[in-house]
Amino acid sequence: MELFWILLFSVIHPYARGQGVYAPANAQIVHSGQACVVKEDNISERIYTIREGDTLVLQCLVKGHPRPQVRWTKTAGSASDKFQETSIFNETLRIERIQRVQGGRYYCKAENGVGVAAIKSIRVDVQYLDKPLLTVHQTLSDVRGTYYQEKTVFLRCTVNSNPPVRFIWKRGNQPIELNKDNGVDIYEPLYTQGETKVLKLKNLRPQDFANYTCQVSVRNVCDIPDSSVTFQLTNATCPPALRLSVNETLVVDPGKDVTLSCEVTGGNPTPTVSWSRYPSPLPQRAQIRGGSLTLFAVTPADSGYYNCTAVNNVGNPAKRTVNLIVRVMKNLTFQITPDSNKDSESIQIGRDLKLSCHVDAQPQDKVNYSWYKNAVPIVPSESLIFLRSDPDMAPGTSSLEIIDMKFRDQATYSCVANFPGSRVPELRVDVNITQSSVIPPVLTVPAGGGVVTVREGMPAELVCLVDGKPRPPVLWSRADKDLPMPSGDWVMETRDGRLRLNNVTRDLSGSYRCQTAPYNGLNIKKREAQVQLVVQFAPIVDPVFQDVRSPYYQPVTLRCAVLKSNPPRIARVSWLMNGRPLRSDAPDTQDAPQLRIERLGPGNNGTYECRISNGVGVSSCIFNVSGRPYNPEFYYDTPNPIRILKDNNYSYNLQWTQKEPAAVDRIIGYRINCQSAYTRGKQTVISRQINVNEPQKGVLMSYTLTDLRIPLSYEVWLTPITSYEQGDTAYRIIQYSEPYTYLRPSDHVCGFEDERICGFSQDRSDVFDWTRQNHLTQNPKRSPNTGPDTDRSGTKEGYYMYIEASRPREPGDKARLLSPLYNVTAAKGPKGSSRVPYCISFFYHMRGKHIGSLNVLLRVKSIATVDSLAWSLSGNQGPEWKQASFIVNPIGPFQVVFEGVRGTGYEGDIAIDDVSVTKGKCKQENSVSNTVLAGGAPAQWSLSLDVLLVCILSSRLLLYR
Repeated sequence: MELFWILLFSVIHPYARGQGVYAPANAQIVHSGQACVVKEDNISERIYTIREGDTLVLQCLVKGHPRPQVRWTKTAGSASDKFQETSIFNETLRIERIQRVQGGRYYCKAENGVGVAAIKSIRVDVQYLDKPLLTVHQTLSDVRGTYYQEKTVFLRCTVNSNPPVRFIWKRGNQPIELNKDNGVDIYEPLYTQGETKVLKLKNLRPQDFANYTCQVSVRNVCDIPDSSVTFQLTNATCPPALRLSVNETLVVDPGKDVTLSCEVTGGNPTPTVSWSRYPSPLPQRAQIRGGSLTLFAVTPADSGYYNCTAVNNVGNPAKRTVNLIVRVMKNLTFQITPDSNKDSESIQIGRDLKLSCHVDAQPQDKVNYSWYKNAVPIVPSESLIFLRSDPDMAPGTSSLEIIDMKFRDQATYSCVANFPGSRVPELRVDVNITQSSVIPPVLTVPAGGGVVTVREGMPAELVCLVDGKPRPPVLWSRADKDLPMPSGDWVMETRDGRLRLNNVTRDLSGSYRCQTAPYNGLNIKKREAQVQLVVQFAPIVDPVFQDVRSPYYQPVTLRCAVLKSNPPRIARVSWLMNGRPLRSDAPDTQDAPQLRIERLGPGNNGTYECRISNGVGVSSCIFNVSGRPYNPEFYYDTPNPIRILKDNNYSYNLQWTQKEPAAVDRIIGYRINCQSAYTRGKQTVISRQINVNEPQKGVLMSYTLTDLRIPLSYEVWLTPITSYEQGDTAYRIIQYSEPYTYLRPSDHVCGFEDERICGFSQDRSDVFDWTRQNHLTQNPKRSPNTGPDTDRSGTKEGYYMYIEASRPREPGDKARLLSPLYNVTAAKGPKGSSRVPYCISFFYHMRGKHIGSLNVLLRVKSIATVDSLAWSLSGNQGPEWKQASFIVNPIGPFQVVFEGVRGTGYEGDIAIDDVSVTKGKCKQENSVSNTVLAGGAPAQWSLSLDVLLVCILSSRLLLYR
């Protein structure tokens, strides 16, 4: 189902900025398509109702010149089905599979820089009905001391819907009526999400043990069917209960297979068990069998909280949670801290010293640290103290403090980290502690390395040399900008102090800070230095390209401005015309080199290039210099009225304005070429030159094209001409189209000439579809002795709709073609009658010995959709097209349904053409011969450069009055 909403903006500022330049403005809203309901509220606001999951199409029709830009937005949400987008710029807003959250007020805003913007809004109401959820809750209470207990059951039915639902409770197949059963109570609780009805069974009786059904209905709105859920209440009904097979916290080694089991220990009906994970979804390789969840070859990424839930819709769900931790150890680092009380940066005998060891592990509290001295385990003493969790370090850091260091304490110390009883490999680090083996670091920048200059796109290397024992890593970061490093990290670690950058860009210019890391060395005040990176790039010039127009024999000056350059000094400037140097390459250090053409003439038209070099690269300004007039601009508007001529010909009033007519020599005329489009061997129909007075900016000009034959399309070239040369050409397609055209105030005729077939659509519920074709698209091997050879008018180009009776069709197969929805708004018909009559007229072709039936149904949209047979004909009716007409008196919005029924054999093709819907009674001679020419339908010429949206959209217009 597709819902179309169409905005039509008309001109209310006829001369907003010069004659022919129109501001966009509002006129009316017309609509079409398969809307569930189209209604107006008390402030005449149109509300479109659409079913969730269908396709919504909103189209904005705009008048204005120049062509307005259309923007769609939505109140408190996105105008696009891609929720990260807040607006879209297009005449058509299309949302596939619309969701309930996408309902709301949509705005169409059109602007063209003239006058004020035109704005229309519409409310879209998305309707849906979820499957209801039925839960059961039981209570026990003492009555009269201990004589007996009263058991009460609450059946709670909750559903989300739009519009509000109607609830029906049933016991077995019988509806429950509140006033006929004192043992039940039906009420609506407060503070619930969604709509909820509760059925209360008071002091449970034997007859209350039965099947209960909660049925919800939105009364077939948008063809949404009713939904229901059933629960069997027995004396054994009870909530679910669960038991876990593992501890609530489970620590495992990586690579193992892990199975988590939830055993259902209670619940009636039998609970359903499901598994989930927080905060991430379940791993892709997870396998669920019954209440067991198996994870294969777990990795640290599989860690998380796994939830087992049992639900049987009785009471509250039963839930158990397992915290799965996959062991991991990496990045073992050490720190040497001299006596911090003395602010020392070196190891000294007689002072304290601390060695620290840290590993990134999961779980951190399960890590075991062991310390060794010369490969012998250390026994804690007054001079050797262990700190399991050093408060001065990162959490999980183990430290060894050496108090009043003696000569004997100089040794090799080892820190070993492991998970006891785990297969995860242990990590080890060795540190040699002597007065000569531990030296504070020194960070220096090599001579000449403080500034690194490199061309854009080349690699660069920044160097900070570090010395010391042990030698710590060097950390790099941006110094003068709050920006990350090229890798995306805020800090980059290098073991040798060399930062290597590939394919540098100008945004990497600036200062870089290098500093010693606070680990794998002395834990002392960090050393810092800076290196400046200078990225050289070619000049950035303006304009990169410029179209320069000027009258002939006038001076023209071309300027090429340098916006940015590194190095900033211009080393060389050269000018070329059509690729040939104009003058010697003399140095020119101007910020805006310029070239002056003393007298522009036919001989010095062409492409001028200014090449600017700064010694690193060359950039160019390109100027296209000429005296050619700019292109005309076709008038952006709804299609101009077409005039019907004799012999199936039409005339069309072509309108345009001239872009910047004063920029060049006076325009004396236009050359118009018009030829048939989309056909082989294009034949020119019109090629002539018209003379005009000097065009003024914004003033409309027009020319009438004649001898246009429908249903052909035409391509038009329009070229301005001066005394010296032709200008730029504008193109447009005049495309035959037949949306519902207002030839007379109430006539609407469709000959199916346009691919949109006037808003008709195929019924989804039938067996096969109607087919659109003409003589040129017919299958040359089609079945003989059946079907029309041409459309009703007899032209080869004219289209019609038909049903194909050949295989795989079977006798009795039906194809239904649905008209747009016609909105009946008049309260009374002629002379006070209660209903407004409509005349349905069409041509039919029923030739062949196996012809089945052609039925015309009237589908009225009311509280329920009703189809009624309005006209029917069966059997062979001969080789000619024939006309039928009849009157209908619908009571509300209606559609006309053409139903073709396949007969007993393949010679049974049925066709229809020239369908009309006319408000009022049928005339005695209901003929459209005075308006139907080539192509078989009242025609309308539309212009197809995505600007004539009225043509594109009005093919789905409703009969709205």
